[in-house]
Formats: sequence, C-alpha cells, structure tokens
Amino acid sequence: MNSSLVVSLSPHVRGKDSVASVMWGVVIALLPAVGVSVWAFGLRALIVLMVAVGGAVLTEWLVTALLLRRPVRVADGSAAVTGLLLGLNLPAGIPLWQVAAGAVFAIAIAKMVFGGLGHNPFNPALAGRAFMLASFPGEMTLWPQQGFSASLAADGVTGATPLGILAESGSAALAEQGAPGHLDLFLGTIGGSLGEISALAILVGGLFMLIRRIITWEIPVMFLLGLGIFTGAFWAADPGQYADPLYHILAGGAMLGAWFMATDMVTSPMTVRGRIIYALAGGMLAGAIRLFGAYPEGVSYAILIMNAFVPIIDRAIKPRRFGVKTGTAPLPMSGPAKSGASGGGVQTGASPKNTEQGTEKEQSRG
Repeated sequence: MNSSLVVSLSPHVRGKDSVASVMWGVVIALLPAVGVSVWAFGLRALIVLMVAVGGAVLTEWLVTALLLRRPVRVADGSAAVTGLLLGLNLPAGIPLWQVAAGAVFAIAIAKMVFGGLGHNPFNPALAGRAFMLASFPGEMTLWPQQGFSASLAADGVTGATPLGILAESGSAALAEQGAPGHLDLFLGTIGGSLGEISALAILVGGLFMLIRRIITWEIPVMFLLGLGIFTGAFWAADPGQYADPLYHILAGGAMLGAWFMATDMVTSPMTVRGRIIYALAGGMLAGAIRLFGAYPEGVSYAILIMNAFVPIIDRAIKPRRFGVKTGTAPLPMSGPAKSGASGGGVQTGASPKNTEQGTEKEQSRG
C-alpha cells in the first residue's frame, strides 16, 4: 500500500491558521485591554489576571494528564484565553481564591466535561463568570475606582457603575450622581471590571482580529446593533428614564462581549445568516436584561442563552452544498434552446447533453 495516501474524515480543506495561532492572536488582541486595566488599577489587576490564567492552564493540564490521560495541549493557548477573558470580567479587588475557583469551574466544568476544546456548548469564560456571580455576588459587584491597588477593605474605593445608576434611578440620575459621560466610557477613565472600562482598547483589539481574520464582522456589529436598536427604542420613548443607545454600547461589558465573547468560534453559528441572527438576538436580549432584569449588566447571560440556541440555528440554516445552485427554476425536460437559457437550479433530471442525445434518438426512430 502506498503510504503517501492518507484517508481521513472531512473537512479535507485546511486553512493555514492553526488553533494555536488563532488563540495566541486573541491574546495579542486583548493586550490593549490588559494594559489599560493595569494602568487603571495597578499591580492588583495584573495579579488577578495572572491567577485567572494560571488557574485555567493548571486546571486543564491536571484534567487532561491525570483524569483523561490524553496528550496535554495547553500550549495551544485556549486555556490561557479562557483565563484571560475571565480575569478581564472581574473587579480588581476580588479575593484571589475566588478567581482561582472561577478558573477551575470554567475549564473543568464548562469545557473539559463536554470533551474539551471544540465540544463545549457554552463559552467557558462566561460560564465561569456566571458561576462566580452566583457564588460570590457581594465581591463580584464591588467596583473599585481607578487608582485602587490594595484591597477593598475601605468602602470609599468602590462606587456604582453607570449601568447600576441607570437600573436604580434612570438616566436623569447619571448627571446628578456624577456618572461618566460618553468620552469617559470610550477612553476608560471609569471604574468597573478590568477589561470593560475602555471601549477604545477593546475596539483596537477587535480591529486587530478582523485584520488577522480571526473573526468576521457579523457578530460584533450585529450584537451591538441589536443592543442599540432595543435600548434606542425605549430611549426615544422616554429619554428621562432610559439612556441613549450609544451609552449602552460603550458602558459595561457590551464591547468586550461583542468582540471577544460572542465571537467564540466554538459556541457561535457556522453560517453568515446564522451568525447575524445569533448576534442580533443576543444584543436585543442583552438590552432587555439591562432594562428589565435583576442585574444591571446583561451581556454575559445574553450570550450564554444564545449559545444554547446555536445548535438550533445551525440546524435551521445549513450552508449550501458545494456544487449545488438554488433559488432558480428547474431545468426543462426537453428543448435545446430552453436548456441553454436556464440560469441554473438544482441539477436534477436530464442534462443538456443527454437531452440532445435523446432528440437524436427520436429523429433516427422517425
């Protein structure tokens, strides 16, 4: 047998990018957000991120090597991305043991239980954040102001987030309570989770991923559009109660979720139409949770809920099979002129060549 012939399962077309190049590309894209968080919250932010990344990588190594006894692939960067995204979703003052617990849950429960990379139905980092929000609600909602670098022992270093003010008192209270404006939200001169304070830093990383073709535009654009449409409708009806759509897009975790969470290739639809539906619905759902839910921030739960719909979306919207044309009338059964004028259609029935052969046979019989 010729050993140069390799028979394998589909897909047979392979791209030049590997899992490792994609994952480490995401890490590079997150560096602006990491830099802003360290600049804003000091060494404590760096420690939180290191614990989150270290906890995620160590957990995957232990589960893979000791429990599953499979080759360890932590070098592909997927566990590091999960840990980094989880850390960027946390406040700087959260106890480090809670950070480690969230990283263990994200990898061991949300990822490895389902079979590891490529098999997890939910975004592991968001699952870890949801676990921490349910387990440690007090520490997860203590938002330090910028300049914080020690601990949250003093209440004076914490403050309400803009979304918290909106949920409690409406948009009219933003100016009264000194909430940051649009420019502050864009540049990052506010308090909050490590990776959510600067929309500019997230946008820089997102554009890098677009240029590298790590992601496509549909999910981030349509997610933010869905959030803007939903919140904009209520803002137009009552601007004294609801903030404008741009404020919602810049505040909280909307930018981080749209560019780095919802675009997870494992937990998002395969087709362009599927991605548009998934992202548009996710953005609207995030807006609904923000305006009417118990938590002022709804991005994480909206993405997790839409992750659950991905198998249904992929089943309903299937990619067109290679070599098949759809959307036009089927080929006529006879007549060379009509066969030649046909614009396509599913290739069933007689081909033009067979039709001509059939006509010649009929003439010879006549």
